[in-house]
Amino acid sequence: MEPSVLPCAPEPRLSYEPVPAALCALGSVFGLVCGCFGYRCFKATMFLSGLLFGSTVIFLLCRQERELQLSLEASAAVTAAIGLLCGLLTVLLRAVGLFATGLLLGLLVATAALVTVLPPPPSPWVTAGMLLGLALLCALLALCWPKAITILATAAFGAAVVVVCADYLAEGLVLVAHITARLQLAPARALCWHEWLLLSAWPVLSILCVLLQWRVTASGFSHRDAPHSRWQRPQQPELKCRQSPAPPEGTHRCRTPR
Repeated sequence: MEPSVLPCAPEPRLSYEPVPAALCALGSVFGLVCGCFGYRCFKATMFLSGLLFGSTVIFLLCRQERELQLSLEASAAVTAAIGLLCGLLTVLLRAVGLFATGLLLGLLVATAALVTVLPPPPSPWVTAGMLLGLALLCALLALCWPKAITILATAAFGAAVVVVCADYLAEGLVLVAHITARLQLAPARALCWHEWLLLSAWPVLSILCVLLQWRVTASGFSHRDAPHSRWQRPQQPELKCRQSPAPPEGTHRCRTPR
């Protein structure tokens, strides 16, 4: 009689594809940098928020639109182009960048709430309403408190990237597949203890990144102190005034610099 195999016993992966493994390694480094220095690199964070938001929306639209019949390469090209435009827009318009950053934070929080709640939502409208509601709420809060929301968003996003990369290296994106199934209200098996452990690492890493930014990397720094370009810097003519050796009473001469 063969011994029974525990369904929740973690099975280590013995082989990895080189390209996805290298991308996961780079993604882990990027997630740590974003989580620890997100607010310090304010313009890069704004560009990343616009790039992610624009590319995700356009890619989903391209994949759902059956009449266009675009290939994967064409969809990726359109997605990259629109994502770059959205990234430039969020860099040039600070309010738009903060709004996109708040949307990113709201979507992450709503996804975590929908995944961890035990009874799944009875209707897809509940899922969509929760995602949209929390995203808009965090976007509006980002316009009121830009520093706090930007720190929270970059810490949560960086921690999420690290957890996803660890999920690929450990189990081949099993946790990501479970989250996708829960968001689509599809049947999904219960998570095992090691998958719950990996999922619980996200809030722990997020809190550590928030504390690191608030106390160290973002301390004493404000996005309003960013240097302006020479086109945006206000130019005011300065007059160099020089007193004459023997000026008349109550008069002086000013000379405009050439």
